[in-house]
Amino acid sequence: MEFVRFKHARFSARLPVDFRYSLSHYWMQEEEGNPGTWRVGFTKFATRMLGELVEARYELKEGDTVTSGQQIGYVEGFKAASDLFCVMEGRFVRGNPILEEDACIVKSSPYVDGWLYSVEGEPEATSVDVNGYLEHLGRLIEKMQEEGY
Repeated sequence: MEFVRFKHARFSARLPVDFRYSLSHYWMQEEEGNPGTWRVGFTKFATRMLGELVEARYELKEGDTVTSGQQIGYVEGFKAASDLFCVMEGRFVRGNPILEEDACIVKSSPYVDGWLYSVEGEPEATSVDVNGYLEHLGRLIEKMQEEGY
């Protein structure tokens, strides 16, 4: 897996080059050997905002139709709880079974073992490549600094 390094102010991260990214800080990667099925997870920026996860729950069952922007469950962390949204168009395959045993893996291995859910379909139309996400992230962090975060 090839990565690009992002560093701005006190935040740094390595981002996989071949992934798609949502502007709402999710990544999407087509599963190897399973074309058309994508794993979705939180970016390093999202995991930093949420902190360690303690729970992830889905309000869907296998085969349910999903659309971009649809609330599909929630995650709870030490710092915050958040609704979980879909960034794909298609059919819900499953949540990551590892999270039932160790939800903290989302932060410690966000781009490999810590994926959230998988969908058979296509990434949302507004998804961007790694360069588009780097630009978005840079602008967002600058805005947060201006607002005193």
